[in-house]
Amino acid sequence: MTDSDTCPCNSHKPYTECCGPLLSGIRTASTAEALMRSRYTAYVVRDISYLLRSWHPSTRPGSIDPAAIPAWHELQIIHTEKGQETDNEGIVEFQALTFSQKKILRLHEVSRFMKENDQWLYIDGDIKDDTLPVEGHEPKVGRNAPCPCGSGRKFKKCCGH
Repeated sequence: MTDSDTCPCNSHKPYTECCGPLLSGIRTASTAEALMRSRYTAYVVRDISYLLRSWHPSTRPGSIDPAAIPAWHELQIIHTEKGQETDNEGIVEFQALTFSQKKILRLHEVSRFMKENDQWLYIDGDIKDDTLPVEGHEPKVGRNAPCPCGSGRKFKKCCGH
């Protein structure tokens, strides 16, 4: 990512002022939502080191295969509980979109976070039943349709490439 790129976490801030300093280790997330956004960004840029570093040791996997990470295109924070600077636990409910075989797929998760040693860590999450649409019920994206990621480009020149 370049200094002028907008952060993938949908904050509308420049990457260098939003998630970039968290992924690089310059600073830590001040809230559970900030950690959620930075972890989403880490998935987008496939920063495996950050994902593992920001995952609580009690639930952290031994490794993450970067090839298994889908191409995420949009994050929407739906709801947060606690997770502020003075809290030690928090919940962030979110949805994220990806594309597979010209179909939009949605991940809807309620994630749990814990702060230890003044650092927020991801614990785990519950995936909601409406996460992956039933085959045939999700509208297909046409090649010449505007890309659903919001880039303003045609799907074939953006996420469908």
